[in-house]
Amino acid sequence: MELTLFNTLTRSKERFNSLTPLHVGMYTCGPTVYNFMHIGNLRSFLFEDVLRRTLMLNDYKVEHVMNITDVGHLTSDADDGEDKMLKGAKREQKTVWEIAEFYTHAFVADCQRLNLLAPTVLCKATDHITEQINMIRALEKKGFTYVHGGNVYFDTSKLPDYGKLARLQLNAETKARVDQDENKKHPHDFVLWFTKSKFQDQEMKWPSPWGVGYPGWHIECSAMATKYLGEQFDIHCGGIDHIPVHHTNEIAQTEGVTGKKPWVKYWMHGEFLVISSGEKMAKSGENFVILQTLIDRGIDPLDYRYFCLGTHYRNPLMFSFEALEGAKNARRRLNEKVLEFKKEGAQIIDRLERKAFGYLDNFTSDVNDDLNTPKALAIVWDVVKDDELTVSEKYSLLLKMDAVLGLKLDHVMEEKVPAAVVRLAHERLKARVARDWIKSDELRAEIDAMGWIVGDTKEGFELKKK
Repeated sequence: MELTLFNTLTRSKERFNSLTPLHVGMYTCGPTVYNFMHIGNLRSFLFEDVLRRTLMLNDYKVEHVMNITDVGHLTSDADDGEDKMLKGAKREQKTVWEIAEFYTHAFVADCQRLNLLAPTVLCKATDHITEQINMIRALEKKGFTYVHGGNVYFDTSKLPDYGKLARLQLNAETKARVDQDENKKHPHDFVLWFTKSKFQDQEMKWPSPWGVGYPGWHIECSAMATKYLGEQFDIHCGGIDHIPVHHTNEIAQTEGVTGKKPWVKYWMHGEFLVISSGEKMAKSGENFVILQTLIDRGIDPLDYRYFCLGTHYRNPLMFSFEALEGAKNARRRLNEKVLEFKKEGAQIIDRLERKAFGYLDNFTSDVNDDLNTPKALAIVWDVVKDDELTVSEKYSLLLKMDAVLGLKLDHVMEEKVPAAVVRLAHERLKARVARDWIKSDELRAEIDAMGWIVGDTKEGFELKKK
C-alpha cells in the first residue's frame, strides 16, 4: 500500500520512497536539556513516534537518531538571547553538567511514560565536539566561513539556494537582525563556533583551531546526523519553529560540506500545542505544563497520547484540561472494551476474515495518508462497535492497530480495587438503603478523592478507575 508524507521542502504530500529499499534513516531534533519538556514539546516527539511506527507497519527497518542538546543553544535560534544551559544552572544553582544530566534522565523518563520507542541512537552534543570541529574545518576549507570578533560564522551569501526550506525572502529582511550581532556580514549568517560571547561564565569550553570556546547550536545536528546516517538520508523531523532558522542552517552547512543535494529527502514538521488564547505553549510563560502536572491531576500519560492522536500532527492542537478529560474517558472506555473482549475469551487471530481485514486495510490507508491518526482512531471505534465481528477479530484488530497508536492495549489489565475503596463503597450502599443521602454523597466524594468512580447497579454497586 502506498505511503504518502507531507514534505516541507516541496510543500506537498509525496509518495515515500526510501533511498535504500525497506530501510529508513530518520533524524529527529531532540531536547535542549535545561528544564523539563512541556507537553507542547512532547507533542512533537509523539508525532515522530507515530511516523516511526507507521514506517514499521510498512515493513521498513528504521534507524532513528535523536540528539540531546546539552551545550550552546541560545533562547533565540538566531544566535542571540540567553544561553539555555546557563539559564538552567543559575536557576537551580547547579553546574551546567549537573543540569544536563538531570534533565536528560527526566526527558527519557517522560518518553517511556508516553510509550515512545527508544531511538536507535541517542547522542549528546558534548560527546561529539570533535565531529563538529571537523565539519567547521571542512566548511572553512571550502570557503564558506569567516572569523569576526573571535567567532566563526557561516557566510550564507556563498550558498545560492540558502533558505530554500523556509522559502526565505532574503532581500526583504529588515536591518534589525543585523544589529543583534554587529560581527555578521549578512542578516542570516550564523555562528559555527564561539570563542567570544556575552557570557563570560561559560563552563562548557573546548580547545579548537580558532581558540577555546564552544559550538553554535546548528552544527551539532549536522555533525551527528551525518556521522550516524551518512551524507544523505531519508527523513528529518522537528517542530515547525525549526523551519526558518535551525533546519535551514542545518541544510546550508551540511550541503556546503558534502556538496550533495538534497541532504535530506523528506522534511517533516509538527504543529504547536496552543492554549485558549491561541498562543503556543512555552517554558517562559504561565502555560508551562509538564507531564508530571497531568499525572498529579489524575491523567495518565497515555491519556495525553490519545489526546494528541485525535488531531492531525500538521494542525495546531488546542489544549484544555476539559478536552484532556474527554480523551481520558475515551481511552478508559477503550480499555474497558479490551478487558470485556478478553473476559469473553478473545484470542489473537493471525489470519483475518474479509470484513475484519477490510478494517485493517482502511486503518493502514489512513495512517499511510500522512499519518491521519484522527481517521485511524475513528476506525478503531468502528471495530469496537461492529457486532458482526467476533470478539477475537475485534481484539486482534485492536492490537494490530495499536502497533501504530501505541496505547499499550496489549497491557490492559483489570485494576484491583483497593480494600479501603471497597469498604467505603459498602458503607455508601448501607447509607443508600437507609436513605441517608447526605452520608451517601459524602462517601461518594471520599471514593472520588481516592481516584475511583462508584456507580449503582441492581446488585449493589460497581467501581471504576477515574
